[in-house]
Amino acid sequence: MGSAIKIADLAKKMIYLSGFEPHKDIEIVYTGLREGEKLYEELLNTFEDTLPTHHKKIMIARVKEHAYEEVNRYVDLFNDLVYDANELKMVALMKELVPEYKSNYSRYEILDQRS
Repeated sequence: MGSAIKIADLAKKMIYLSGFEPHKDIEIVYTGLREGEKLYEELLNTFEDTLPTHHKKIMIARVKEHAYEEVNRYVDLFNDLVYDANELKMVALMKELVPEYKSNYSRYEILDQRS
């Protein structure tokens, strides 16, 4: 994935590449986290692992498998909820399918399973 880069540096570079100057032509505004936004993105959950390959920087993800029938059952349930205005019910169903997902900085944190 390469080395980490600061979003501010990326914004400045994009402004320069567009022919402008940061803080002169285009202001960079820091707004803080929005609901549901995460500071760090997890690529694998705690129950998953990686396998090495011929290259030390390339790994294969060994992820949790789901039965086809189980996934289809969830798809049907999600389809049933498409016209339901209850977001909480939809997110609860998503968290049932992927219980490891945590809703940091979101009103859906109340649905997170506690470890």
